[in-house]
Amino acid sequence: MTVFEELKRRGLLAQLTDEKEIEELVNNGKATFYIGFDPTADSLHVGHFMALCLMKRLQMAGNKPIALIGGGTAMIGDPSGKTDMRKMLTKETIEHNVACFKKQMSRFIDFSDGKAMVVNNGDWLLDLNYVDVLREVGAHFSVNRMLTAECYKQRLERGLSFLEFNYMIMQSYDFYKLYENYGCNMQFGGDDQWSNMLGGTELIRRKLGKDAYAMTITLLLNSEGKKMGKTEKGAVWLDPEKTSPYDFFQYWRNVGDADVIKCLKMLTFVPIEEIEEMEKTMEGAEFNKAKELLAFELTKLVHGEEEAQKALEAARALFSANTSSENMPTTELEASELTDGGMNILDLLVRCGLTPSKSEGRRLVTQNGIAVNDEKFTDPKGSVDLSGEVVIKKGKKIFHKVVVK
Repeated sequence: MTVFEELKRRGLLAQLTDEKEIEELVNNGKATFYIGFDPTADSLHVGHFMALCLMKRLQMAGNKPIALIGGGTAMIGDPSGKTDMRKMLTKETIEHNVACFKKQMSRFIDFSDGKAMVVNNGDWLLDLNYVDVLREVGAHFSVNRMLTAECYKQRLERGLSFLEFNYMIMQSYDFYKLYENYGCNMQFGGDDQWSNMLGGTELIRRKLGKDAYAMTITLLLNSEGKKMGKTEKGAVWLDPEKTSPYDFFQYWRNVGDADVIKCLKMLTFVPIEEIEEMEKTMEGAEFNKAKELLAFELTKLVHGEEEAQKALEAARALFSANTSSENMPTTELEASELTDGGMNILDLLVRCGLTPSKSEGRRLVTQNGIAVNDEKFTDPKGSVDLSGEVVIKKGKKIFHKVVVK
């Protein structure tokens, strides 16, 4: 089975400019390809996960990845999939985020001996002369055609700034510069980037008379059509300081039955034949086995096998009612935070990050969604005695330990 055939079987392919050419380049290890990452935070998150896995797969097949970090485009902001304009970032913040991205990417991509590159588009975008851009790049873009792009159409009703309107031109210019400087002949990205990617292939053709290719990968959506990687506490991050290895494991352990096989195919390196066999017998307890495999494989990929094993053991212990696991997520409180040795249940839920607000905590408590030391806690005005170790159970699957220093 070729790498391109495997990408198809895993359901990763969405739109391609030239399937035959792309298939030949990828299968023969002749693709020098890039995927862009805008450093709008100091950590990558699950939304970047599929792109990183694709880069790893293609590199294993002999292709050369370029991780393009948008130190320049982050100064503008991508309007794709957004209903409002992105928050403007300072140059210092962007530089900090770029450094964090590079470190995290090394878990997925081998940058040794020229096998891959990290490039910052700020190196060429930030020094561009505006008149030169208008003459050398802008002349090749039709405004009428740009306005038909999905990423712009959905913003026109609420207002699209001229700043954001330039994003497609900047991303297209990136592809042109990468082709010119590094022989980059292919761009991969999420399906919502299709219009921007076509702009790049067209700019290369017009300015250099060369062919370049683009392929989008399927967006990671759950069975309800929503992007995966969000929880009530926000994004699921790859940085262990922002999302602990245990919480990362639990996110994948708790995916819906309808999503687990799709996630195994698209995100893990479990052999596709094994997943397809699993799919044939998927019912009852088999779903839990598949979810555990998914969670373990992805946690191992991001945080290493030791952390994945710890998370697995902690999760198994909790599901077997052994709630004293040393690997359980823990919040340490100062004695000064307590009142008469305790804390109001709603304050405690927010303090532990189990709910984003007191109102959400009140809803859970009144609907019997919270237990303290295995006993239902139903009084939203009640106080939790913290004189000893306390374990809070949220729903059926989330456990959290509270200790006082």
